[in-house]
Amino acid sequence: MSGEKTIPLRPSKAPNLPIGPVEYSQQYQDQFSNALRLYFAQVDNFNGGLSGTSGGSFLKFPFISASYSDDQYATANNTPTIVQWDTLDAGSGFTLNVDNTATAQFSGIYKITYSIQFKNNTNAIHDATVWLRINGVTPAADVLNSATIFSVPARKSAGVPSFVCGYSEVVFQLTAGDKVGLWWGTDQAATSGGTLGVSMWHQPIETTPMNHPAVPSVIGSITFVSAVE
Repeated sequence: MSGEKTIPLRPSKAPNLPIGPVEYSQQYQDQFSNALRLYFAQVDNFNGGLSGTSGGSFLKFPFISASYSDDQYATANNTPTIVQWDTLDAGSGFTLNVDNTATAQFSGIYKITYSIQFKNNTNAIHDATVWLRINGVTPAADVLNSATIFSVPARKSAGVPSFVCGYSEVVFQLTAGDKVGLWWGTDQAATSGGTLGVSMWHQPIETTPMNHPAVPSVIGSITFVSAVE
């Protein structure tokens, strides 16, 4: 229902049951029954909320959402380069690190979803490859089967580049304390100095010719999928 307010659930707490007397006492039985009645009312309220049609709205899971507000360039042709992040949009259960990795605070199965704004200003099609690494900067840290190749078309004309939204998602496992990073490389790397090639492109808030929000060079999120079996 639109505008419906969600009241936070309060987990039940074990009752402080009174110690029974040696001999039967009606007053003790009433106190004992009342303590149990209050406790089971808490349990019913908690379970009822979770099992309702909007029960999932009470649950919280580890996640992180981040983006980068400037252009990004690969180190060189065919050279792995870590994807940069400068804005923590939201998150809980993760830390965003200065080395452009994210540290998981809880073990589990996770899914990363990312969208990269690739730009190509050469007169030929070029490829960009994106993949994951955990706890390292060498191929030994690569996450198996995590790579995706994006082919960025040749520029539209001189001075008018082409663009591709590189979107993908990967399910992977993390142990508490693991650091995960998103990496990329291209066969033709553009440079900030003007060398033509593929780069990650951003655009600030636009008012002309059409109003629209800023375009980050990359935006992504990591969400919790399941506990580890």
